[in-house]
Amino acid sequence: MPSSTLVELLHRVEAAIREYSEELVSQLARRDELEFEKEVKNTFITALMEVQNRQKEQRDSSKRKRRDKALSLQGGGMVSSNGGNTGSTGQKTGTMPVKRFSMEGLSNILQTGIRQTFGSTGNEKQYLNTVIPYEKKTTPPSVDDLQMLTKILYAMKEDSEKVPTLLTDYILKVLCPT
Repeated sequence: MPSSTLVELLHRVEAAIREYSEELVSQLARRDELEFEKEVKNTFITALMEVQNRQKEQRDSSKRKRRDKALSLQGGGMVSSNGGNTGSTGQKTGTMPVKRFSMEGLSNILQTGIRQTFGSTGNEKQYLNTVIPYEKKTTPPSVDDLQMLTKILYAMKEDSEKVPTLLTDYILKVLCPT
Protein backbone atom coordinates (compact mmCIF):
# COMPACT_ATOMS: atom_id res chain seq x y z
CA MET A 1 0.00 0.00 0.00
CA PRO A 2 1.32 3.43 -0.80
CA SER A 3 2.21 5.69 2.12
CA SER A 4 -0.29 8.40 1.08
CA THR A 5 -3.13 5.84 1.36
CA LEU A 6 -1.83 4.74 4.76
CA VAL A 7 -1.64 8.36 5.99
CA GLU A 8 -5.22 8.98 4.75
CA LEU A 9 -6.40 5.80 6.48
CA LEU A 10 -4.62 6.88 9.68
CA HIS A 11 -6.40 10.28 9.61
CA ARG A 12 -9.80 8.59 9.16
CA VAL A 13 -9.11 6.20 12.05
CA GLU A 14 -7.95 9.08 14.28
CA ALA A 15 -11.09 11.10 13.37
CA ALA A 16 -13.30 8.08 14.17
CA ILE A 17 -11.47 7.60 17.49
CA ARG A 18 -12.04 11.28 18.40
CA GLU A 19 -15.71 11.06 17.42
CA TYR A 20 -16.26 7.87 19.43
CA SER A 21 -14.32 9.26 22.39
CA GLU A 22 -16.51 12.39 22.45
CA GLU A 23 -19.64 10.23 22.27
CA LEU A 24 -18.33 8.02 25.10
CA VAL A 25 -17.56 11.05 27.30
CA SER A 26 -21.02 12.46 26.55
CA GLN A 27 -22.75 9.16 27.40
CA LEU A 28 -20.73 8.78 30.62
CA ALA A 29 -21.68 12.32 31.67
CA ARG A 30 -25.36 11.54 30.97
CA ARG A 31 -25.08 8.34 33.03
CA ASP A 32 -23.58 10.31 35.94
CA GLU A 33 -26.42 12.86 35.71
CA LEU A 34 -29.01 10.09 35.80
CA GLU A 35 -27.32 8.42 38.78
CA PHE A 36 -27.22 11.75 40.62
CA GLU A 37 -30.91 12.36 39.84
CA LYS A 38 -31.77 8.88 41.11
CA GLU A 39 -29.81 9.53 44.33
CA VAL A 40 -31.57 12.88 44.87
CA LYS A 41 -34.98 11.26 44.35
CA ASN A 42 -34.17 8.41 46.75
CA THR A 43 -32.93 10.90 49.35
CA PHE A 44 -36.13 12.93 48.96
CA ILE A 45 -38.31 9.84 49.40
CA THR A 46 -36.32 8.76 52.46
CA ALA A 47 -36.61 12.23 54.04
CA LEU A 48 -40.34 12.35 53.30
CA MET A 49 -40.92 8.95 54.88
CA GLU A 50 -38.85 9.88 57.96
CA VAL A 51 -40.85 13.09 58.47
CA GLN A 52 -44.14 11.24 58.01
CA ASN A 53 -43.07 8.64 60.57
CA ARG A 54 -42.04 11.37 63.03
CA GLN A 55 -45.38 13.13 62.48
CA LYS A 56 -47.23 9.89 63.19
CA GLU A 57 -45.16 9.31 66.35
CA GLN A 58 -45.88 12.86 67.51
CA ARG A 59 -49.63 12.47 66.84
CA ASP A 60 -49.70 9.16 68.75
CA SER A 61 -47.70 10.66 71.62
CA SER A 62 -49.96 13.70 71.73
CA LYS A 63 -53.06 11.48 71.82
CA ARG A 64 -51.53 9.42 74.63
CA LYS A 65 -50.66 12.56 76.60
CA ARG A 66 -54.17 13.99 76.16
CA ARG A 67 -55.71 10.67 77.21
CA ASP A 68 -53.41 10.38 80.24
CA LYS A 69 -54.06 14.00 81.18
CA ALA A 70 -57.82 13.49 80.92
CA LEU A 71 -57.60 10.37 83.07
CA SER A 72 -55.47 12.10 85.70
CA LEU A 73 -57.84 15.08 85.83
CA GLN A 74 -60.85 12.78 86.16
CA GLY A 75 -59.14 10.98 88.98
CA GLY A 76 -60.83 7.69 88.34
CA GLY A 77 -64.36 8.77 87.52
CA MET A 78 -67.53 9.76 89.34
CA VAL A 79 -69.63 7.89 91.84
CA SER A 80 -73.34 8.52 91.96
CA SER A 81 -75.24 7.93 95.17
CA ASN A 82 -78.59 7.60 93.42
CA GLY A 83 -77.47 6.08 90.11
CA GLY A 84 -77.51 9.44 88.38
CA ASN A 85 -81.28 9.91 88.72
CA THR A 86 -82.61 13.41 88.50
CA GLY A 87 -84.73 14.86 91.26
CA SER A 88 -87.95 16.83 90.91
CA THR A 89 -86.01 19.96 89.95
CA GLY A 90 -84.59 18.30 86.84
CA GLN A 91 -80.99 18.55 88.12
CA LYS A 92 -78.68 15.66 88.82
CA THR A 93 -78.25 15.00 92.49
CA GLY A 94 -75.76 13.07 94.50
CA THR A 95 -72.91 13.03 91.96
CA MET A 96 -69.58 13.65 93.66
CA PRO A 97 -66.10 13.33 92.27
CA VAL A 98 -64.14 10.60 93.96
CA LYS A 99 -60.96 12.57 93.69
CA ARG A 100 -60.87 16.22 92.69
CA PHE A 101 -57.29 16.56 91.47
CA SER A 102 -54.35 14.26 91.43
CA MET A 103 -50.83 15.57 91.90
CA GLU A 104 -50.06 14.54 88.32
CA GLY A 105 -53.10 16.47 87.09
CA LEU A 106 -52.03 19.59 88.96
CA SER A 107 -48.51 19.21 87.60
CA ASN A 108 -49.86 18.94 84.04
CA ILE A 109 -51.99 22.05 84.52
CA LEU A 110 -49.02 24.03 85.82
CA GLN A 111 -46.74 22.82 83.02
CA THR A 112 -49.34 23.72 80.41
CA GLY A 113 -49.70 27.20 81.90
CA ILE A 114 -45.95 27.69 81.99
CA ARG A 115 -45.61 26.40 78.42
CA GLN A 116 -48.29 28.81 77.20
CA THR A 117 -46.66 31.68 79.07
CA PHE A 118 -42.99 31.06 78.37
CA GLY A 119 -43.03 28.90 75.25
CA SER A 120 -42.37 25.26 74.53
CA THR A 121 -40.54 23.03 76.98
CA GLY A 122 -38.59 21.43 74.16
CA ASN A 123 -40.61 18.20 74.12
CA GLU A 124 -42.91 19.42 71.38
CA LYS A 125 -41.72 19.69 67.81
CA GLN A 126 -42.33 23.21 66.58
CA TYR A 127 -41.64 22.70 62.86
CA LEU A 128 -42.50 19.02 62.35
CA ASN A 129 -45.98 19.70 61.02
CA THR A 130 -45.00 22.56 58.73
CA VAL A 131 -46.92 22.53 55.45
CA ILE A 132 -44.73 22.88 52.37
CA PRO A 133 -46.64 24.60 49.55
CA TYR A 134 -46.49 22.71 46.27
CA GLU A 135 -47.83 23.56 42.85
CA LYS A 136 -48.47 20.55 40.65
CA LYS A 137 -47.07 21.12 37.18
CA THR A 138 -47.13 19.10 33.99
CA THR A 139 -43.51 18.13 34.56
CA PRO A 140 -42.05 16.47 37.65
CA PRO A 141 -40.02 18.62 40.04
CA SER A 142 -36.47 19.35 38.95
CA VAL A 143 -33.45 17.97 40.75
CA ASP A 144 -32.81 21.41 42.25
CA ASP A 145 -36.40 21.61 43.52
CA LEU A 146 -36.12 18.15 45.07
CA GLN A 147 -32.87 19.13 46.77
CA MET A 148 -34.54 22.20 48.28
CA LEU A 149 -37.53 20.13 49.43
CA THR A 150 -35.19 17.53 50.94
CA LYS A 151 -33.37 20.24 52.91
CA ILE A 152 -36.70 21.50 54.24
CA LEU A 153 -37.80 17.97 55.19
CA TYR A 154 -34.58 17.23 57.07
CA ALA A 155 -34.83 20.59 58.87
CA MET A 156 -38.42 19.75 59.83
CA LYS A 157 -37.35 16.33 61.09
CA GLU A 158 -34.63 17.88 63.23
CA ASP A 159 -36.98 20.70 64.34
CA SER A 160 -34.39 23.19 63.11
CA GLU A 161 -34.93 26.92 63.27
CA LYS A 162 -33.84 27.02 59.62
CA VAL A 163 -37.29 25.81 58.46
CA PRO A 164 -38.84 29.29 57.96
CA THR A 165 -35.79 30.52 56.03
CA LEU A 166 -35.65 27.40 53.86
CA LEU A 167 -39.40 27.67 53.17
CA THR A 168 -39.06 31.33 52.23
CA ASP A 169 -36.20 30.54 49.85
CA TYR A 170 -38.19 27.69 48.31
CA ILE A 171 -41.26 29.86 47.81
CA LEU A 172 -39.28 32.72 46.30
CA LYS A 173 -37.08 30.58 44.04
CA VAL A 174 -39.51 27.84 42.99
CA LEU A 175 -43.11 28.98 43.39
CA CYS A 176 -42.69 32.71 42.66
CA PRO A 177 -39.45 33.02 40.68
CA THR A 178 -40.11 36.55 39.38
